[in-house]
Amino acid sequence: MFAIGSMTQATILIVVTVFFLLLFALRENPFRAAGAFVQDLFTVPKFLLHFLAMLAILFFNKMELWLESQMVKKTDFTSMIYGLEGNFAALLQRMFENSVLTQISVFFYVVVFPCLMVVSIAIYTYRKQYKLFYAVCYALMFNYMIAIPFFLFFPVQEVWHFHPGVRFLMLDVFPSFESEYRPMSGLDNCLPSLHTSISVSMAIIAARSGNLFWKWFTRLTAGFIIFTIFYLGVHWISDMAGGILLALLASHLALRISEGRSFLGSWADSRLKSRLLGK
Repeated sequence: MFAIGSMTQATILIVVTVFFLLLFALRENPFRAAGAFVQDLFTVPKFLLHFLAMLAILFFNKMELWLESQMVKKTDFTSMIYGLEGNFAALLQRMFENSVLTQISVFFYVVVFPCLMVVSIAIYTYRKQYKLFYAVCYALMFNYMIAIPFFLFFPVQEVWHFHPGVRFLMLDVFPSFESEYRPMSGLDNCLPSLHTSISVSMAIIAARSGNLFWKWFTRLTAGFIIFTIFYLGVHWISDMAGGILLALLASHLALRISEGRSFLGSWADSRLKSRLLGK
């Protein structure tokens, strides 16, 4: 039976998975992509600046958990979400639950999900598709910047923690999840689902890459990750819907900024041009 014993083992699995995904996507030695990334970090100031800015946003996500712990009283909106959705997650889990699917779902949730970001950065760097690399950085920034206020002021508990009929299947494969992985995400940081929003964002950006394997892999993976958030007992439908909306917004803004266009789109651009021309 496949199992994850610790975050160290999960990290090793992530590294191995990144290697093989790069091998399939590039059809070349993956270490060349790693070398290109390191070279650009030291030789392209704009590249380094974007990478550091992305890391800073991930640090602020960690700070959100500290800020949350300092808040005296918070309103819990889980009951409201449950009133709207009922037993969907419990029914889906009962319908599909089996040990093999649980193992695959945990692998995608814990291992493949971060690979989407790492491999995207490696592919776009190696292929010199810097606009797509910048788009990945902006998309991650927007995902976290927009999600963090919801986590602070609109807390929603994970389904398994609230619903007595839903089991947290993650623990069947990753028994130490709560002690080793949980410090990166609060129990009430559900709405919107970042697993949904980030995976969909990576798929939208990958559609511009011209890499057929990566385009379809990110699409299929995003779809399966959305299934896993319900199946494993983590998220509500509302979390998924919020995640998809966030992904559409974040990826749209990210692509526009990386291409040197304005936030608001072609309508705003045409209005601005009309004013400049005196029309």
